[in-house]
Amino acid sequence: MNKILIKLVVGTGLALGGIALSNVALAQKADPAVQAVMDRSFREQGIAKLDRIQLDEFQALCSDEKFRDSPEGKKKAEALQTAALAAIKPPSDGKYLGSWAEGEKIAQSGRGSTWTDNLKTVNGGGCYNCHQISKQEISYGTIGPSLLGYGKTRGNSDVILTYTWNRISNSKAYNACSNMPRMQHFNLLTEQQIKDVMALLLDPASPVNK
Repeated sequence: MNKILIKLVVGTGLALGGIALSNVALAQKADPAVQAVMDRSFREQGIAKLDRIQLDEFQALCSDEKFRDSPEGKKKAEALQTAALAAIKPPSDGKYLGSWAEGEKIAQSGRGSTWTDNLKTVNGGGCYNCHQISKQEISYGTIGPSLLGYGKTRGNSDVILTYTWNRISNSKAYNACSNMPRMQHFNLLTEQQIKDVMALLLDPASPVNK
């Protein structure tokens, strides 16, 4: 039960729209008993509404291991990823990099989108929860890979710029069951904030690349 619940609450629960899939690839439904536990365990408070515990198609797919690993599930994952990738908006001015100094502040901030925040609270990226960002850090998450040397080892070609932007915007476009928050998809970060995090990863002067 705990394993299922953990998977159900990863990310927020807003529904994807406009994805054309076959009948086999329609969203899976959560186990009624599990959904009942979720319904009893959460309440609306502040800006945190109960729609957050409703599974979207990605979350439903990844919570159903048997279906996820089936041929039909893999086909659905590919369709969802393709649709998610097509929905990502590139920078409106064509510029991918902002300020790495601002990006570091965003990456180290876990504020925003909680019941104790309000709609004017500036969101952070909370990147440190899952990644090592600099050599000076003594505490960081390991769910995701270390980001040390990200730009130093990859460069900043158009391919890398686009890939990195897409990964930050909606990581599920590449991996349907990625645990990474969908920053653009759920409006967790603004376009400028994503640019600043991009600079943190790719600017040679950033502590990530020192």
